[in-house]
Amino acid sequence: MKKIMLAIVYTILGLIGFAALYFAADALFSRIPSPRSQSVSLPKNIEVYVLSNGVHTDIVLPIKNEFKDWNTIFPIANTRGKNQIQQYVSIGWGDKGFYLHTPEWKDLTLKTALVAGLGIGETALHVTYYNVMIENDHCYKVMIDSAQFKALSDYIINSIDKDELGKSILIDTKAQYGQDDAFYEAKGAYNLFFSCNTWANKGLKKANMPSGLWTVFDKGILRHYRKDEQK
Repeated sequence: MKKIMLAIVYTILGLIGFAALYFAADALFSRIPSPRSQSVSLPKNIEVYVLSNGVHTDIVLPIKNEFKDWNTIFPIANTRGKNQIQQYVSIGWGDKGFYLHTPEWKDLTLKTALVAGLGIGETALHVTYYNVMIENDHCYKVMIDSAQFKALSDYIINSIDKDELGKSILIDTKAQYGQDDAFYEAKGAYNLFFSCNTWANKGLKKANMPSGLWTVFDKGILRHYRKDEQK
């Protein structure tokens, strides 16, 4: 019995120690800005947004401009509302089971959490459309140039799991969160060290935009856009 109790105590202490190191690492590395190269001077005339729902970070792009028409990749017709006058597309990546079965935190189950945390599940892209973007503490506008936009677009496209015709694969589900969103199959594996926010942060790095060295939380990204934290 004593050996069992000691094993339990050591296990609990090990988990506490791991959690402390995990959160400490994120707090440290998310505060270190990613190195940003000095690119060729191009006009920063493309409006994009970094958007968080308080937990999860999305990258928001214009639905259509001279460089990309996202409606051909993620058709608005795949949403319930089919609203063709939308102006922006918000794209996030994450664990498929978490996305589809946990619309709210109260819906989270131990099985879903373990599958996501251990990286043994599939992933998905959550695509949401907006007509207007409103800047606030969870939504930041950034003006970027064409080279940055291409890097960001390429990163997103490379995350799409495509069919034999090279098209994005719609996840036929009734799990949409509203009238203006849809889910698509994605590449990659979600785990404790590469979360939805790590994916977004990596995309911002690729586009030479403000980002942290590494983070698994939305705050690790947003701190680089909040003026009070940039001082």
